[in-house]
Amino acid sequence: MVINTNLQAQINADNLQTTQSRLAKSLGRLSSGSKLTSPSDDAGGLADATRLDAQVKRTQAANSNVSSAISFTQTQDGYLANVSKALNRMSELSMMAQDATKTDTDRSSYDSEFQQLCTYVTTAGNKDFNGVSLFSTNALAVTIDSEGATFTMSGIDMSGTTYTNATSSGISTTGAAVAALGFIKTALTQLSSDRATIGSYQARLNYGADQLTVSGQNLAAAASQIEDVDVANESTEFAKQNLLSQTGTAMLAQANQ
Repeated sequence: MVINTNLQAQINADNLQTTQSRLAKSLGRLSSGSKLTSPSDDAGGLADATRLDAQVKRTQAANSNVSSAISFTQTQDGYLANVSKALNRMSELSMMAQDATKTDTDRSSYDSEFQQLCTYVTTAGNKDFNGVSLFSTNALAVTIDSEGATFTMSGIDMSGTTYTNATSSGISTTGAAVAALGFIKTALTQLSSDRATIGSYQARLNYGADQLTVSGQNLAAAASQIEDVDVANESTEFAKQNLLSQTGTAMLAQANQ
């Protein structure tokens, strides 16, 4: 029997301190929702989770870029669809102006509408999207993944001779109407090709957006496995440590007695 040293009380105090530390860590995990409340919890896991979280953010940003590019091409096609209607009407007016029973006065009336449509087509070719020209020779490089890979969309140019020949023509005479019809048919052929090109870009971008969405989900799931706490398991651990803390406190009091 000894008096100066209460060995059982010291052992109980050490056990209680360990329990309190585990209880505090469990409480921190439950309150934060993260298993990694400090780097010492899992240094390697923390490094992996940090990289995965960064990649998730980059993937989301790339998806946003792709969505903007899709909107860009949709806006392009919206204008070209209306330009197609205008060119179709211009070709119709050109044919009507070639009617041998019409006078130049009649043709002048047709030409008034024709010129308004020419102005509309020219104006459409000068439109932009958030300050970026919709129709130019400039290509656009769209970032399509988290590593910075790009997909290049060639410019759709409406300032070339194919379109300007049509919009600078007139139908005030039979000869002019014949020439105008030829220019318009060429412009319609080019417009069909341009819309097909835009459609192919949209298809490519849509597949890219789908892939980015799936990749983002998988990366987030991988990061979650490392850093997110399992609430059911951690609640059980918290209850265990809480009970040990209470019994440890009681046993320390008993040992001191």
